[in-house]
Amino acid sequence: MKKTILRLLIFFIGIPLVIALVLWPLYNHLPLHIVFVLASMLAANELYNMFKTQGELISKPLVITLSAIPSLVAAAYQVLPAFFPQLHFPFGLEIITYAYIITILIILVSEVLGQTDFTHSNRRISASAFIVFYAGYLITFISRMTSATKASLPCSSQIIAIFFLIVFLCDSLAWFFGVLLGKNNKGLIKASPNKSVAGFLGGFVGSILAGLIGYYIWPEIFSGSVVKIIIVSLCIALAGIIGDLAESVFKRSSGVKDSGKIIPGRGGLLDSVDSILMAAPVYYGLVSLLYGIGIS
Repeated sequence: MKKTILRLLIFFIGIPLVIALVLWPLYNHLPLHIVFVLASMLAANELYNMFKTQGELISKPLVITLSAIPSLVAAAYQVLPAFFPQLHFPFGLEIITYAYIITILIILVSEVLGQTDFTHSNRRISASAFIVFYAGYLITFISRMTSATKASLPCSSQIIAIFFLIVFLCDSLAWFFGVLLGKNNKGLIKASPNKSVAGFLGGFVGSILAGLIGYYIWPEIFSGSVVKIIIVSLCIALAGIIGDLAESVFKRSSGVKDSGKIIPGRGGLLDSVDSILMAAPVYYGLVSLLYGIGIS
């Protein structure tokens, strides 16, 4: 009962707070970028702790620092021009990808120069590189959307708000349908046997509802046939569900129930943002392709 109450509080208080933060475009979403950098570091810490249960990794402070670099570069790229209008970064948004590549090179150098026993080097390198990718790089696809425009008009707040709403309603209605109707249809996915067919269907319903909200509130942005927003919503729901199930695999493999304890009723930060991380690049690509959203 306590867990249910906490989850409802997050739904009715936490989600509106996140949407309000998204709709506050101060200095090209500076507060949002700060949250992303902190989230990258916290997520990296949780993932590191899980992976560490199965063996030694490279230095934890180094992995956490490297995980923050893509988000820091994305934040600098988007925010600094608000203070210095004449400032232009080389390579455009690709500078974020180059920053990520540099973090991988640093991991390789750390292993080459910092180890004397290379028996477990493959695992140390692959695990550390994955943490930086998962916790640090994927979230930058939301950062990139803070410069979104359509027909040369800014639309970043609307684009990002609907993204979060799709993910949150997918997650929330999946939980609600699962509790209400999922008692006798669980166990389909071995990685997370408590997930039910009813829950999955509820998640898809929630994502479509969220997409339709964007379609009717901002028709000038989510223009064209309603089928497009339904396609976007279903793809985001599917990516989010895969992200949630993948994190279940991480936890099962590490022998832990939650990724952490930072969020009451939810567990760790990764337990709440796993869907967001996997869905962000999918949404980024789809809104660019289907709605002509310019991101630079």
